[in-house]
Amino acid sequence: MICLGFQLRGFSQNLTQHWRVNVLVVRKIIGFVQIARSPLPRLTWCTGALLACLLCACDGPENQVAPSPSATVTHLNALVWAPDWPEQVHEIADAFHRAHPDIVVDVQFMIGNSVEENLKPKIATHHLPDIISVNANAYAAELADQGLLAELGDTPVWSNMIDKLKPDWTSQSGRHFGISGGIGAPLVYYNREMFQKAGISTLPGNFDQLLAVCAALKAAGFVPMAWTGAFPNMLANGPFSAGFANAVAARYPHDWKERIAGGRLRLDDPEAIDIFARIKLIAQRGYLQPGYMQTGYDEGIRWFSEGRAAMTIQGTWSAGQLMHGKDFHTGVFMPPWNAAHQQIVPVIGSETGFAVGETAHKEAALKFLNFLYDEGFPLQQNKRQNVSPLKHVKGPLINDPQIISYIEHAMRAPLTVGPYYSYLPTNTIARLHGLLQDVLFNRQTPRQAALALSDSIRDEARVDNK
Repeated sequence: MICLGFQLRGFSQNLTQHWRVNVLVVRKIIGFVQIARSPLPRLTWCTGALLACLLCACDGPENQVAPSPSATVTHLNALVWAPDWPEQVHEIADAFHRAHPDIVVDVQFMIGNSVEENLKPKIATHHLPDIISVNANAYAAELADQGLLAELGDTPVWSNMIDKLKPDWTSQSGRHFGISGGIGAPLVYYNREMFQKAGISTLPGNFDQLLAVCAALKAAGFVPMAWTGAFPNMLANGPFSAGFANAVAARYPHDWKERIAGGRLRLDDPEAIDIFARIKLIAQRGYLQPGYMQTGYDEGIRWFSEGRAAMTIQGTWSAGQLMHGKDFHTGVFMPPWNAAHQQIVPVIGSETGFAVGETAHKEAALKFLNFLYDEGFPLQQNKRQNVSPLKHVKGPLINDPQIISYIEHAMRAPLTVGPYYSYLPTNTIARLHGLLQDVLFNRQTPRQAALALSDSIRDEARVDNK
């Protein structure tokens, strides 16, 4: 018997529209087949019929979706940055489909080291997804001013976003282009038991004290800190952002953003060069885990949560994994990248959020956006335990009191600086990632890296790149 092949996408749509099936099960099967499609690129009609029969026989009525026979199903394309919550994205998409059987959300995850490097090819080829992850920066604001992102100012979710975050998501022309994923801040998570065994009773309040803490931990036989050299996004979010806030923004508290936008910010002085020098110093002194330059995002989190490293610099968005370590208690403190005579400048701002594209499916995408921050929000927050960007949340939130206290304390500081992705031009973001790795691989000196970053800021301003 000859069995005719058919495309995976058509198979999933056929099942979703014409069979009473559990959409999550279909997605898992399709995901499995897509992973294995190199040796077996197509399902056959025979296999498809068998899967359909199995699904129909096994699925209970409580999870079934029964679209109207005459209904037209809208497929939304979602391009999502979710390195730490992919399963929850699918859960939210499936919950939305159960509430709206005529709308299916097809999820594609961003890869690489930044949101922007995923968006640029889509913009250049005029394939903007219906729902996209965006950062609260000049690049996304420019997309809104160009008419590529939908106006969100009249949506319920915009009204529900904390007012202090709204300026981050408003372009110069007044367009409201995105909703924050949370109030985000990089911070140092530390193992309280290791600190106690190393005789550390006082938390470090400046960079010299941090080095002394690392030395004490190493002398006690512990790995002082875990870094993710293979995922430079977190090197930039943590050590670089903290260094920039305390070495640069602290010296130009009133116009550092304008200096970046105008290309006038020079990073050729000792304080700016020291941003990279301090990153290299921590590595040179052996205060990091073995193979730190091959350590990715998830592995870096495990180094700390499994009790193999005494500290890590991660975001509040990872609190769900880092505040519940294996057989130890976790504490937090502000990254002390300041000099002894300085007050610490906190890094705090908006997490990566969501926007809606000006596409043919905008109205359906707006429905999903509102669902994402309404019924869907606890599905991701309870896993990540990040700090909500909303005034009111439908459902329970899970937060460690230490994280809430940290955020409240940071927001009261006289000067705060957002994460690096909120103020650097997009091409400079990519340049920074490479420079951080170059310094740690000894391919460039801290001075060379600082000058290269400075040149990138200047060059991007000359061509008005955001």
